[in-house]
Amino acid sequence: MGYLLLVGLPALGIYALTSHCLRKKPYLLHKPHRFPVQCRHVSHRGGCGERIENTMGAFRHALSQGTNLLEIDCHITKDGIVVVSHDENLERQTGHNIEISETDFADLPPYKDSLEVSFSPGCYSHGKDHRIPSLEEVFQSFPGMPINIEIKPDNDELIRKVADLVRQYNRSNITIWASFEGSVLKKCCAANTDMPYIFTVKRGIKVLLLYYVGLLPFLPLPETFLEFALPSIMNRTYFPVKKGFWGAMLAKITHKLVMKKKLFKHLEDRGIQVLLWVLNENKEFEEAFSYGVTGVMTDYPTLLRKYLDLHPPLCNK
Repeated sequence: MGYLLLVGLPALGIYALTSHCLRKKPYLLHKPHRFPVQCRHVSHRGGCGERIENTMGAFRHALSQGTNLLEIDCHITKDGIVVVSHDENLERQTGHNIEISETDFADLPPYKDSLEVSFSPGCYSHGKDHRIPSLEEVFQSFPGMPINIEIKPDNDELIRKVADLVRQYNRSNITIWASFEGSVLKKCCAANTDMPYIFTVKRGIKVLLLYYVGLLPFLPLPETFLEFALPSIMNRTYFPVKKGFWGAMLAKITHKLVMKKKLFKHLEDRGIQVLLWVLNENKEFEEAFSYGVTGVMTDYPTLLRKYLDLHPPLCNK
């Protein structure tokens, strides 16, 4: 027992000291990721609180507010056109109970005159543009705009066509693969290996565990973005569990475990951007940036722009 302590304690001390050093200076072991833009201002579904979600009108408005990244979702039509839409079934968005995958592109119905904002219940967005656009149209119209593409369905044709369009328009370095399902994201990364990608839920949990045991600074991290919900919105506008006591408990526990400035600083030093979603009030922006995260995903690009203009980056460090 004495021998184990004699050997084990110094070894543990060396491990802890090395972990601490590498946490503060990860470049000693890892080459940082180099995404060309720091994504402080991210427009969720193109800024769906101020314009109809995922429309060209929404994207143009978000760009007018200086957004750094558009967050969109993609599906594929019956005739093989990749379109920008959050839902596969169009009941909520258009009032027509049809599936995108069973409908030709030319037959897709327009959006409703107004849509409820998912993360601001009781609030509605409006706009002149009500057309569901193709992904190719988005790439053609916004060639230099970084775009985060979430792939929801496990659809090989969809993944292949998105990857091909990204290559065709020469934008692999500014287009991000996003899926919280490991099996789907694996297919995405195989389809275009040059595109950066996000952490899945399982990978995010693994990173958190590695951080707590001190192993994180030693291990490579191929992901470029960590995206998750700010815990304080969980019992208000985001519903992983039923609202009430359990929702409040989940929010408190998640906040205690996840919101670690040292963790986010370490990831930032490794070129991994931390984005929190979906925040729609100034107090939420303030809370998020107080932890040193890279950026915020919002439904209200004008509101976030005003906040950022009043709070330059150096004020948030």
